[in-house]
Amino acid sequence: MQLDSAWVVTDGKAGMEVQCLGVAEALGLAPVVKRVALRPLWRLLSPYIRFRLSRAAGPGGDRVEPPWPDIVIATGRQSIAPALAVKRGSGRRSYLVQLQNPVIDPHHFDLVAVPQHDRLRGDNVVTTIGAPNRVTESRLNEAAARHGARLSALPRPRVAVLIGGGNSAYRLTSERMGAIAADIAAMAGREGAGLMVTASRRTGPENEAVLRAQLDGLPAEIWDGAGDNPYFAYLALADAVLVTGDSINMVSEAASTGKPVHVIDLEGGSPKFARFHENLRTANVTRPFAGRLETWTYRPLDDAAKVAGEIRRRLAARSPEAGAIHN
Repeated sequence: MQLDSAWVVTDGKAGMEVQCLGVAEALGLAPVVKRVALRPLWRLLSPYIRFRLSRAAGPGGDRVEPPWPDIVIATGRQSIAPALAVKRGSGRRSYLVQLQNPVIDPHHFDLVAVPQHDRLRGDNVVTTIGAPNRVTESRLNEAAARHGARLSALPRPRVAVLIGGGNSAYRLTSERMGAIAADIAAMAGREGAGLMVTASRRTGPENEAVLRAQLDGLPAEIWDGAGDNPYFAYLALADAVLVTGDSINMVSEAASTGKPVHVIDLEGGSPKFARFHENLRTANVTRPFAGRLETWTYRPLDDAAKVAGEIRRRLAARSPEAGAIHN
């Protein structure tokens, strides 16, 4: 089986899409992105309803129709029915990869990739430490070249500060944001550090205002959301990274750089997040942020490459000519 064409299938959430793109790019493929919206019945019962799969994707999203791709990389519950529809519609020719726990039996898919903190296991399940992502040496170098002249004015050590926000497991109040920002400001003052700060949509305008007020007067660039996103440049040019612990994606991306990653606690949590953070601390990949910068080394995460390698291995095992990827 030769991989010439690929689809990435998600419900459009950026954090999910980036994981699939990371795996596709690690395979050397330029995928077609399919952002699907399920019809009401399938949306309500996904992923358990698996009849008339060709009707699952509704008019509110991208069409799921031939010509079928060689490989589908999908994630999220809303992606499951459309991805299975491709498998069925292609006569099982399309190779189906599901990222994250699909809840249903993993044998509905050719390969399922889950992080270690998820307890799903099976003969077609591969585990990663964190979330697959798009952080690569070449992408970091390219971003550093685009933004380096401007950011070189910041003193060293340069610290990338990645702020998330509330979700189903965590909450970020203005009081907690104020305490975090005060700790970051105090650290920057003691260390003489330059700050490269980006906040997510989940941070919220009130918390971002608190952050900006606390960091006012320090050598810092706080991205305002306009123009070319400097996120990868911040990671590339940082000597260390501070990241809130609410996002597995953000922590995984930070840990893909090989830079010291200090995790900032938010209020709340869950057993899944607790296992994730414990795994990274045990592997000496991350440490809690205790108000100061520490220095240590570890092997950078490369989970997208790990999943891509497993796809290649399994395809190659199917037949002597299988697993070839044409770009």
